[in-house]
Amino acid sequence: MLFTVFLFLLISASVLSSNSVTNAVNGEQYIFDFTGPDGVEGWQEQSDTVRSVGMSKAVLVMHQNTEYKRAIFFALLNPQTDGSGFAGVRALRKYDDLTGYTKLQLRCRAQGQFNGFKVVLRHKDLNDEPNYSFEQFFQGPENEFAVRDLPLSEFNAYYRGQQVSNETVDVSQITSIGIQMYGGVYEPVKQKGPATLEIDWIKAV
Repeated sequence: MLFTVFLFLLISASVLSSNSVTNAVNGEQYIFDFTGPDGVEGWQEQSDTVRSVGMSKAVLVMHQNTEYKRAIFFALLNPQTDGSGFAGVRALRKYDDLTGYTKLQLRCRAQGQFNGFKVVLRHKDLNDEPNYSFEQFFQGPENEFAVRDLPLSEFNAYYRGQQVSNETVDVSQITSIGIQMYGGVYEPVKQKGPATLEIDWIKAV
């Protein structure tokens, strides 16, 4: 009898362990679910506030009624004439190990004249200059909500808006996730003025 119980527990543990590995590698992990339990309390502004042309401004707020709940990123970008400038927010914390996942996904919708945004990652508590940030640009979908895929392998190292090295982000030690509207100093399209990005969730898959 004891041997039977022991064998059952051993098999159960093996199955649970196997499922755990499968979920970590092939499943999905919500990093922020604004439609569910997550709010915006841990997000802080990180905008360019020292340019002579004017200060940029950004905020992430909750938007909720009886039918839906989501976060809205509001940005007002006042760049220099060459496109220097950014308006953004970020959330600092030690995130779960994302090893085994291949991309980040955002379900979002953009409104405004410009809809160019980027996700900014930092790792190993190297969350400020002169350390590199790891960035990926995307176009926010207009009119209807859609999912944007951001492959983790395509986050490149940047310093003050310019790609600087082949260093890769350590996805096992993410300590900052940010969203920015960029001016486009090194991009063909220069952005300015107001923009919004409504966000349902951000997850790793």
